[in-house]
Amino acid sequence: MERTPILVRLSDGSITELAAGYGMTDCQWNKESGLLIVGLSNLNMPYNSYSIDVNQVIKFIDKGGEANPILLEEIESPIKDYNIGLITLNTIQNDGIDLYTRTFFPPDFDPTKKYPVVVYVYGGPHAQMIQNRWLGGGNMWMAYMASKGYIVFTLDNRGSANRGFNFENAVHRQLGTLEMSDQLAGVNYLKSLQYVDSTRIGVHGWSFGGFMTTSLMTRSPGVYKVGVAGGPVIDWKYYEIMYTERYMDRPEENPEGYKLNSLLQYAPNLEGRLLMIHGADDNVVVWQHSMLFLEKSIKASNANLDYLVYPGHEHNVRGRDRIHLYKKVSQYFFDHL
Repeated sequence: MERTPILVRLSDGSITELAAGYGMTDCQWNKESGLLIVGLSNLNMPYNSYSIDVNQVIKFIDKGGEANPILLEEIESPIKDYNIGLITLNTIQNDGIDLYTRTFFPPDFDPTKKYPVVVYVYGGPHAQMIQNRWLGGGNMWMAYMASKGYIVFTLDNRGSANRGFNFENAVHRQLGTLEMSDQLAGVNYLKSLQYVDSTRIGVHGWSFGGFMTTSLMTRSPGVYKVGVAGGPVIDWKYYEIMYTERYMDRPEENPEGYKLNSLLQYAPNLEGRLLMIHGADDNVVVWQHSMLFLEKSIKASNANLDYLVYPGHEHNVRGRDRIHLYKKVSQYFFDHL
């Protein structure tokens, strides 16, 4: 959940973590001056930038109070006048493996009450949702949903980024299987909390998150009451070769993996309400994916699927229409969760 620059002195081999325990950093190095520009963000700080002379620094910020770097810019919270609820970062376990979580709480949260939960999921490679940065790596839609009385929960399952090779490679040849196991462990954690209404848990994601949302709604029917899946991969054999074969190998090399994780066969299993959204001009997850799923649902006489198309939009709904998208996603949870 954190990232820190590390100083290695070649003269003696000593290693110094310059900002360990302070959040997410990015840095730029000027070898001529010996100065390191470090940007730092965490749950309580939007973004500060510092200049560090690496020839003199011992620690980034001494916990006894001595500040070694020079503060260049301190950005004030842009939402200081808004009533934002508590945001927490936590760790749970599944199969003995640590999984990072983030939770947005309603501003007037009362632990003696019961709250519905919206799970926001991505779950795919090359992304880490949970970070000790401003808003925990989340966004203002999550804060908005929390302000409407929902707990908003996110978990980084196995396969997600920045956790090392073994963690990321665990999903090889089975995209969707271990990811589901970890997400369901997150649901079990939520149900163990006295303030969670276990009968009102929803899930939402886009792209790989749309694949995960559809997987969770159909391969574990009844766990989630409501889902919203945007731009979902439905069958990996129709997705981009350079991405799919990196993680799934070729279809002829891994027929069982492709078969198990194709969601077309699970369309009849849908129990809760699912809104599927697709851009008509999507050139990443082509429209064929969700159209095939829609066809399977109709053939199975499963009326729990709702469907929305954005004409003229590619993989993400951008511009002014994005306002409509978020209104639609939010209203679907308001109406059905």
